[in-house]
Amino acid sequence: MSVAYDLLWRLLHVLLSIQRALFAWFRGRRSWLSRWRRRAAWSAAAAALQALLAPTAATGAFAFHKPAAAGRKVPGGRWRKDGKSLEKLPGHVGLLVTEEETSYADMASLVVWCMAVGISYVSVYDHGGIFKRNNSRLMDEILKQQQELLNLDSSKYTVKFAKQDKADQVLNCQYTLNVLSPEDGKTDIVKAAQKFCHLVAQQQKKCTDLDVNVLDNLLTSTNGFPDPDLILKFGPVDSVLGFLPWHIRLTEIISLPSHVNISYEEFFSALCRYASCEQRWGK
Repeated sequence: MSVAYDLLWRLLHVLLSIQRALFAWFRGRRSWLSRWRRRAAWSAAAAALQALLAPTAATGAFAFHKPAAAGRKVPGGRWRKDGKSLEKLPGHVGLLVTEEETSYADMASLVVWCMAVGISYVSVYDHGGIFKRNNSRLMDEILKQQQELLNLDSSKYTVKFAKQDKADQVLNCQYTLNVLSPEDGKTDIVKAAQKFCHLVAQQQKKCTDLDVNVLDNLLTSTNGFPDPDLILKFGPVDSVLGFLPWHIRLTEIISLPSHVNISYEEFFSALCRYASCEQRWGK
């Protein structure tokens, strides 16, 4: 909205400059002073028009954000030292985007950084399900970022999607990526409850059999995934927007301004905050 107001303000400024130029031209066509004023007014109008167009192309609402490669680049070998230097390292990190704008390149960098420091499970979530609908594009970007950010060490890091068919899975894969959407949250809990009721109706289960472990096994969106230890939330919204409500009872949540053009230093700083926090597990 601020971009629209700025654009409207600049447009009014251009119209006012043109009006002044025309007024000066009609009043003093024959005088030297009038001609000078006319030229100055037209120059002002041209400058205002240039100012109107240039910022819009550079910073408009639909501007293309080119990722800062230097900010994403990890110094050679540093990620291994960084991972070992932390007092505790999350085994499962959730990358939660609450922004309207999504960047595949920056999200891929975050996934690769998680892999590089030794985080085995990564979940990517946005409320619109954009990453899940385009998971092949995200995977292509991850493979690209592996080559660019890890260089020769990229062969040591293999990632797979959690919901691939068995024939497509990488056996003994050290790093697993789960791309989620709102249907994997509350909707999955509802389906699990319906499935349990169906088992009770068929006398395969009793109502008293329901406990945490049974429900965990009935949930399909995170089957085989541990609960997230850490959520990195990107954007101004103070909400997890339906991200795995059953699994984040004891999850630490750290908010960051944006995932767009995020640097490795910002990412590692968040891991340091997690490593130094005191988790009391509800006590």
